[in-house]
Amino acid sequence: MSRSPSFSVKPELSIKPDPESLKRWVHAFCIMRFDLEQGQILEECYPTGCLSQEEEIEVSFNSFPDSVSQHHNRASIHDCIFFFRFRRPKKNAEEVDVVDRYLYGYVFNRQRHDERLKRGGEQKSVVILSHTPYSSVFRPLLQIIGPLYFDVGNKAIEHIAGYVSMWPAPVPGKLMDLPIGNAMLKVNLPPAHSLPLENGVYYEESASSMAPLLPTNQSVPQGLFHDADLFGIYRGLLLQLWTLWELLLIGEPILIIAPTPPQCSEAVACLVSLVAPLFCSVDFRPYFTIHDPGFARLNSLREGDTFPPMVLGVTNLFFLKALRNMPHVVSVGTPAPNSNRVSFASRSAGRLSGKSEGLGVQQLSLRRFSPTNLLNAVKLRRDGPLCLMTEHKEAVWTTYSAITKPDTSILNRLIDAGMSPRVEESMSVVNNEILRRHFLELTTNFLAPFGPYFQVNAPSDGSSPYVTPPALPSFGADEFLSNLSARGVGKFLSKRMKSNWPDLYRRFLRGPNFIPWFQRRRAVAEQEQRRLWRLARMKTDMRQVTSQMNELEAVDSFNAIEKYISEEVKSRESGGGNADSEATFEKLKKDLQAVFSVLPRDMQELLLSNPQRASLLQDPSELH
Repeated sequence: MSRSPSFSVKPELSIKPDPESLKRWVHAFCIMRFDLEQGQILEECYPTGCLSQEEEIEVSFNSFPDSVSQHHNRASIHDCIFFFRFRRPKKNAEEVDVVDRYLYGYVFNRQRHDERLKRGGEQKSVVILSHTPYSSVFRPLLQIIGPLYFDVGNKAIEHIAGYVSMWPAPVPGKLMDLPIGNAMLKVNLPPAHSLPLENGVYYEESASSMAPLLPTNQSVPQGLFHDADLFGIYRGLLLQLWTLWELLLIGEPILIIAPTPPQCSEAVACLVSLVAPLFCSVDFRPYFTIHDPGFARLNSLREGDTFPPMVLGVTNLFFLKALRNMPHVVSVGTPAPNSNRVSFASRSAGRLSGKSEGLGVQQLSLRRFSPTNLLNAVKLRRDGPLCLMTEHKEAVWTTYSAITKPDTSILNRLIDAGMSPRVEESMSVVNNEILRRHFLELTTNFLAPFGPYFQVNAPSDGSSPYVTPPALPSFGADEFLSNLSARGVGKFLSKRMKSNWPDLYRRFLRGPNFIPWFQRRRAVAEQEQRRLWRLARMKTDMRQVTSQMNELEAVDSFNAIEKYISEEVKSRESGGGNADSEATFEKLKKDLQAVFSVLPRDMQELLLSNPQRASLLQDPSELH
């Protein structure tokens, strides 16, 4: 949604929000005001009391741009949308990290310039807090609730909360229709494998691809922030995207600096989206300020100390000095005209005014080689990131030598649009699909060699589904690298990577992304294997299988079936039983009776001496 749909509050249609249903999507709605004397003030929080004092402070400092636009138009209004992410403080030292240990804040900020006011203007922000990274939901929702709040005031918050509480529960990876009054948000949610675990493993994860199998429908997201404007933000640095992909893949610390919060938060979102379908374990902060509790720790790092794996999006130039030892610095975006490094609302971060930021076709990184370009590149490298203190430029500063080569065939397919904002936005959509599909293919091919370690086994026809399933192949980093080096990385990657490609795998195995992703994929594979064996137990005719068993196999099967029956009983007693559980229980009893019938007579008599077991072994006709 590029424009705010028409929306009005009708008291007779007001819906009382259900707090429990609301929490499935939204943690809180906040109204923040910037007061010249008191600083950032939380004016309203709905529901009340859901934020700790530390969280209120964190939200307050993240809800406003670091500096105010310097436009001098009398009574002009400037709106922008951006988002931030912060770690929720623990309530006590013993508290274990919870699933929603991070909160996302989606901000609609309005700066009103009026010479009659103190310092010539005022600022307010409408903030939606959520434990989910559903930018495809909350950006368009902000385009409704932001203007509505400034039209009708606080009653807009409870009104919108009522509609949100009526939404169905989020279904990761699905297209959902979410009604808001007379508007309908049609949104694709990110898939389960890109989200933090909640109550165990998502069952839907079993369908996520491990081999380089690309979806035919590109509108279906394969990772976080699928809607981020990758081309629009990085069009001045397109040749560097492969380097940035590697840096995030291996978990290197990256500082991204941009003129405005919309640009820096979008740049971070784009970078995270590059590694889909890999689950990103790197701590990313779309908009990071000096007031964040983590800044003091980063600022205390000395030369030679290692920065933690993170991606920081900032607008304050002070970070260039405070974090001067950050190994990788990326500068993106363009300042708005007639302003002091400040611009508003990139196209996919919500274009709310009629003004286009316009990243400029002349910045497209498809320029031919020239001595001037080479000299400029050498000068940028020599001056370092501190040159941004005097003039903003798009550049990447890093000593990392990338292994993946830029794919010029992909760059040549990108469409160079004219300066018309409407045409440029349409072409950006096409270019985003080209780039995103390429990096999705690149990542899936990179992960494909790990596929055999997630290979599940189902029982063969005619065999007993009660034998112990084979374990998944064991993994050892040295053995994996040795086998991969001997076998080769495959045609797709070998054409796009230098001969030292094993080094990239070696760094990936040591980085922060590998273990969480690998363990999660193993858990999904093990869950899928359990499902297949459970299904086989429901379908197998044990009377046919037992006819081919020897006595030892029959005893083992009897013990195994008893164990599964015990698990089903415990599940039902704990309230986890359902119609499927009842059917499973009855099938297990029949299978137990089938195996019992082939056991020797003396063993049968011994087993029947246990009353509880004897009740399970009764003939079905005697059970009613």
